[in-house]
Amino acid sequence: MDRLPQEVALEILSRLPLLSLVQSKSVCRAWRTFIQDQLLVNKHFKHMVENDPSFILQIMGHCIQNQLYFGDLSSDPNDENVMMIAKKLTIPALLSFHLVSSCNGLLLLSATHPSFELCIYNPFTRDYVELPKRSHHAGVLGFGFDPTTKKYKVVEISYKRTTHLYFRRSVVRFGMRPASQTAASSVEVHILTVSSNTWRNLGSFPFRFVLQKSQVLVNGKLHWRATTNLIMSFDLATEQFKEVPRPDFIASNRRIHELVVLRGCLSAVSFDDDNEELEIWVMKEYDVKESWVKQFSVGAYVPKILQPTYQCHSSNDPRFHSRKKWIQVLCLLKSGGLLLQYRNKALVVYDPHCRTFQDVEVPREEIPRCLRTVVHVASLNWIGT
Repeated sequence: MDRLPQEVALEILSRLPLLSLVQSKSVCRAWRTFIQDQLLVNKHFKHMVENDPSFILQIMGHCIQNQLYFGDLSSDPNDENVMMIAKKLTIPALLSFHLVSSCNGLLLLSATHPSFELCIYNPFTRDYVELPKRSHHAGVLGFGFDPTTKKYKVVEISYKRTTHLYFRRSVVRFGMRPASQTAASSVEVHILTVSSNTWRNLGSFPFRFVLQKSQVLVNGKLHWRATTNLIMSFDLATEQFKEVPRPDFIASNRRIHELVVLRGCLSAVSFDDDNEELEIWVMKEYDVKESWVKQFSVGAYVPKILQPTYQCHSSNDPRFHSRKKWIQVLCLLKSGGLLLQYRNKALVVYDPHCRTFQDVEVPREEIPRCLRTVVHVASLNWIGT
């Protein structure tokens, strides 16, 4: 390796499987230093982003909730089945935790621990850092990378307990005029630069966001949808909120069901009740209203694992049609298929060209119940690099 030019060695190593690189760190000190070099870390991550993403899975509502799995989709060329290959991950010694989000191969975990409440963890290098305890009330978290300072930041939007709000339905909106006097509530925004030991209070604002299932990080900005059906971004560099132009379906009084990132583009999911379809609008050019296009329409489908639930329900039963509210859009695969999750139990690949659905086989002996699925790109990244 020493005899090769650095650019050649970088090109070779950047295409190796991540686990091979992690194991190679134990060969000698020189190899360890080279594999931890930021040039290799960035180049390897760039190649990983070009592939289909992997996933971090956490079992929900189970006695072993403090267990994470690493999942990869695998297709059988003989029968064209799609399977989720899941592998148990080694995790820090935490009493219990909640998987919050993923950024650049790093996980933000909200933990129960005597000395800290949040930690950032790389499940492959097994490095983790404990974040300072918060003096403010816990709230909705965002985790991202500031490309200008090359620093990771954690944002938390929290309610003061003096207000009478339902936490699971709301958060904050900033930088805009309040929708009404009744919408005002005491909400605070705090931010932590991970290399710092202090949370900073960005102020108290009388606006609310809707809690969402997955983190939406695009162009160095975190995104939430407001209770007033606005899309708001938080710039990790300027630490300012801004309204993002919405797609045209807003004019029909339809609400945004969720925001998601599809191949690096901000996307909005809505339900067309007239056609009983889930619509996905994609912003092809960031922050340009005219670039919103309706790229996908997904019809009604009940995955096999959920079909027994519906055998006792008539198609006229409102509970039957409410299944559309249980669909989460996870990602867009290189094949052009959409990976969807139903009721936190079933994974399905939807082919928008053939308009067909294919259930993903999940190892139920390992993951028997509901699961939280977070899109994840594995990397050698670390806070200290």
